Amino acid sequence: MDDDESLSAWAERRDRKIGRLRAVPLVAGGGPRGTHLAPDAPRVIQRWNGHEWDPYGLAANLAEARRVLHPDSGAVSNPGPAPGPVPQLGPGRGRHRKPQVGP
Repeated sequence: MDDDESLSAWAERRDRKIGRLRAVPLVAGGGPRGTHLAPDAPRVIQRWNGHEWDPYGLAANLAEARRVLHPDSGAVSNPGPAPGPVPQLGPGRGRHRKPQVGP
C-alpha cells in the first residue's frame, strides 16, 4: 500500500486479484520456478483467495496448464514474430545505431 493511496483504493485493487490462477511446477526444490525449466512436469493450478494461493486443480504438463489459465487464447502458445516490415539498422558501428524502417 502506497502512503498516498487511500485504504478503499488499496482494498479495491487487492480484491481485483481474487480468483487469479497460476500454475506451479511439481518439481523438487524450493518454491515456484520458471515455467520453461520443466515443460513436461505436472503442474498444480492455484487460485488466489485474497490472502494465499489455494490448490485449484492439476495439469499434466505446461501445455495443459496454459489451456486452463488462458482458455480464450488460441491453440498456438508461441505464434512467432509479428507480421510486417523488419527495421534495418542504420549506417555506422556500435550498439547505439538507430533502426530505420525499410522502404
